[in-house]
Amino acid sequence: MTLNSDASTLVLQGSAMAQADVNHIASMTGARRIHRPTKNVCKLVDARPHAELLAMCRKLQWDFAFVPTALTLSTFKFVAMDMDSTLINIESLDEVADYAGLKHEIAAITEQSMNGAVDFSASLRHRVALLKGLDASALERVFAERVALNPGVEKFIATLKSLGIKTMLISGGFTFFADRLKQRLGLDFAFANELEIADGKLTGALLGPLLDPLAKATKVLDISAKLCIDPRQHVIAIGDGANDRAMFDAVGTSIGYRPKAVLRPHARYCLDFAGLDGVANLFS
Repeated sequence: MTLNSDASTLVLQGSAMAQADVNHIASMTGARRIHRPTKNVCKLVDARPHAELLAMCRKLQWDFAFVPTALTLSTFKFVAMDMDSTLINIESLDEVADYAGLKHEIAAITEQSMNGAVDFSASLRHRVALLKGLDASALERVFAERVALNPGVEKFIATLKSLGIKTMLISGGFTFFADRLKQRLGLDFAFANELEIADGKLTGALLGPLLDPLAKATKVLDISAKLCIDPRQHVIAIGDGANDRAMFDAVGTSIGYRPKAVLRPHARYCLDFAGLDGVANLFS
């Protein structure tokens, strides 16, 4: 990403930020100035990396990121977000499986998939096949009773809308949930996989082409092209698991939200403690 300034700002975020700790990190990193826009966000201007910074922030449970000072949220025109464990607090397939008495078995496969230990596409088809015969009402129950937005989601989406930034939910999960979240949050786009339902029951199959990791990246690029946006300059991708790697590699700014270890090397920034509104806090 090309910017007019090489200067960077160290952005700190935490639920309890004692000024003494802020001052210590400012001294440690040689920051020129301290700016505290809110009690949970601190920006250290012209700070430099330090070997002890990671350990200290982990101890304090603070997120930290070195962000180009000239980079603002309004620089971006399009934000693509994963759904399960990113926008919402659950893995929706695992919760649906609970109504079939298979949550433990399917959740174990989901965990392997999100950590990159098994092939996403094959594991998804296998997990869906295990749900054959489940009453489709289980989907409604999961959405009504178990889906909750992760902290900061609504605030973040409202901020993006206020700046005219386009939003997209892009998920290897299911349209049943993605479409409802699109409507609830007023997102511009939503793409996911579609479960086949016949006679009110899941057939154990998916309809149409699989939205796998490569397809997620391709969809981000396709929408960027339709919007006449350079993905390396003006797109943010947010996700948490191995199936977001290709999408992260396709854009200039990638943000891991509670990311799995396999995704961290592909993420430009990570949020381990802050809510999703912490994405907006990163940029001056």
